Amino acid sequence: MAVGLAISSAGGQYNGKMTPFVLLSCMVAATGGVIFGYDIGISGGVTSMEPFLKKFFPEVYTRMKSDKKISNYCKFDSELLTSFTSSLYIAGLLASLFASLVTRAYGRKPSILAGGAAFLAGSALNGAALNIYMLILGRILLGVGVGFANQAVPLYLSEMAPAKHRGAINNGFQFSVGIGALSANLINYGTETIKAGWGWRISLAMAAVPASMLTLGAFFLPETPNSLIQRSTDHQRAKQMLQRIRGVDDVEAELDDLIKANNISKTIKHPFKKILERKYRPQLVMAIAIPFFQQVTGINVIAFYAPILFRTIGLGESASLLSSVMTGIVGTISTFISMLIVDKFGRRALFMVGGIQMLVSQIMIGGVMAAQLGDHGGVSKGYAYLVLVLICIYVAGFGWSWGPLGWLVPSEIFPLEIRSAGQSINVVVNFLFTFIVAQTFLAMLCHFKSGIFFFFGGWVSVMTMFVYLFLPETKNVPIEKMEMVWVEHWFWRRIVGDFSKDAKIEAP
Repeated sequence: MAVGLAISSAGGQYNGKMTPFVLLSCMVAATGGVIFGYDIGISGGVTSMEPFLKKFFPEVYTRMKSDKKISNYCKFDSELLTSFTSSLYIAGLLASLFASLVTRAYGRKPSILAGGAAFLAGSALNGAALNIYMLILGRILLGVGVGFANQAVPLYLSEMAPAKHRGAINNGFQFSVGIGALSANLINYGTETIKAGWGWRISLAMAAVPASMLTLGAFFLPETPNSLIQRSTDHQRAKQMLQRIRGVDDVEAELDDLIKANNISKTIKHPFKKILERKYRPQLVMAIAIPFFQQVTGINVIAFYAPILFRTIGLGESASLLSSVMTGIVGTISTFISMLIVDKFGRRALFMVGGIQMLVSQIMIGGVMAAQLGDHGGVSKGYAYLVLVLICIYVAGFGWSWGPLGWLVPSEIFPLEIRSAGQSINVVVNFLFTFIVAQTFLAMLCHFKSGIFFFFGGWVSVMTMFVYLFLPETKNVPIEKMEMVWVEHWFWRRIVGDFSKDAKIEAP
């Protein structure tokens, strides 16, 4: 078994502490989450702005304004409109596969740099867009940026962080996504009030701010010790970096494990083929199941289309954007709470609590909309605000469970020899189903109507049961010794076998 090492002293912990150097490096790298979140928030906001719709999607604008016969649920059903949102994710999917090769061969830092630069170019093109073709091309460049950033940043954070703080540090990525989405919602709310009708240009062009921060910051980022060892035979340089980020001189135990893991990874020429082997079956299943489940929670329905959804239930343009700001604040606060408690209570507990919270709120939202919102007319203000409160409860549940943990768990479970390939599979599956949900949601809303929330609620119940049965706890386990959680799991040990009979994970 790859990296089949005994886990010893102090519950398998290495020497070291959280240092300001690690904290600063991870804060810069986590800006990769800000660009992802900003785009999610901006695309949802501008597609509810009337001047933007009038310029690029006149058919939708006309239908929204003058077609009194069309169902409330079908006003925004447009393939071109969904293509604007979802084109980014196909580009991101393809880019993340290429990013895997860059990350493995050249390190995590170049991939983060490439992501920032591509996103910067895309934001400039979108802000200056004169027609739908410039708009879609800009979205594709944004997708390339997000693809590189989402492939490299979670790996970077997991490899830099000490094991006992890895959950909090990696959840910083999703916290940054929340910050980006909240910033976008606030900007949309401000630019929508510009009477001249060009506020959407500011919204799209402001994506250059976090992209510039990431691009410039990436020049100063240190490379991870894991990557230095993977790409060089000069282990002294990796040792010095390890001493610097751990804040202690005695790093021999962790360095030895990194070298052993690297020696195994050096024998792997085709990591995508290697990950299909039986002994990596749990990691492969999680790399596919977790991002799939993350998308069918229905969160991107809220993230992309919240303003449209709030307009569907009868709120005005400004009220819809303000409601999105509120959900963004709730999501950001709940993710911050997750950062504080994930390494204390563990991954499984947060998955379970968040899953139940999302399920109950989705059923209630679907019930209210089924009872109160027909094909024509709106709902009373009281019920509209009840839906808003329920959506905030749902977003909070996602914010401390599937939001951050959907990135954390896949990034920490792969052995070094398949780590870059595994993270790419995670990102590809995430983008693929983000694309499918984004591309089909408005049509599904038109056909399913309020039943859309019961549809996603059904998936939440499935994923909560999946976590309960099949996901072992990974808190406080050093990243290069993670294979032992599968060996000791009631189900996975039948598949992977006991590759290290002497190894036991001691409770920290």
